[in-house]
Amino acid sequence: MRLQIENLTFSYGEKEAVDDISLHVKKGEFVGLIGPNGSGKSTVLKNLYRALAPDSGTVLLDGENLLAMSHKKSALKLGVVGQENDVPFDFLVEEIVAMGRSPHKKLFDIDNAHDKYIVRHALEHLGMEKMSKRNYLHLSGGEKQRVIIARVIAQESDFLLLDEPTNHLDISYQMQIFDFIKRLGVTVLSAIHDLNMAALYCDRIYVLKEGRIVLQGTPDEVLTPENIFNVYGARCDAATHPMTGKVSITFLPAGIGV
Repeated sequence: MRLQIENLTFSYGEKEAVDDISLHVKKGEFVGLIGPNGSGKSTVLKNLYRALAPDSGTVLLDGENLLAMSHKKSALKLGVVGQENDVPFDFLVEEIVAMGRSPHKKLFDIDNAHDKYIVRHALEHLGMEKMSKRNYLHLSGGEKQRVIIARVIAQESDFLLLDEPTNHLDISYQMQIFDFIKRLGVTVLSAIHDLNMAALYCDRIYVLKEGRIVLQGTPDEVLTPENIFNVYGARCDAATHPMTGKVSITFLPAGIGV
């Protein structure tokens, strides 16, 4: 088991954000976290990459206590794409991506030929190679997100924590990025907003509502019209797509029956 979370609880002051979360991710799995806004998806991930500290619970990564692991060691194992990617100073795009190489280096090491190859390779796969000399702060929101994803690819971690990584991207880049991550063959735990994207790419899904896991299973098991209505309050039709073999969801406006 790559990741095992047991009874994770976190509160913002008096407000309990996530309660008694237990989940696991096996090697090579792509596991999704879905749920309405405010359900606790981002909070769970922030507790895992230690932007927040849980009130209680255990988190094991490859059998070790992740919460007590050195940040350098965890960075060699875990790559993170969060929702907040503000950079306080301006850097070139290639400099931002090169920061992903930091866990592999000692304090005063400079980038070598291999580092530069990895950075260039990551930029190419995200379609950003022509922007390598651009200033990061001058990019659009979607372009910035692609740079941050390139940085985590350059980190060469074999477990990715992704918090709605394609939220600001056009559909073509959403597909490109998820396809690329799938081809990497790494282990992934990702919060995903788009249920059809979750259906296409996830091996298993955990559903959060009001800070608790209310459903878990394969996309076919979880993404049924009844479950979606109970969790989101939205009416839909769900059927297996003839080309992908995956469940495909069509949301229905008021006045249309199912």
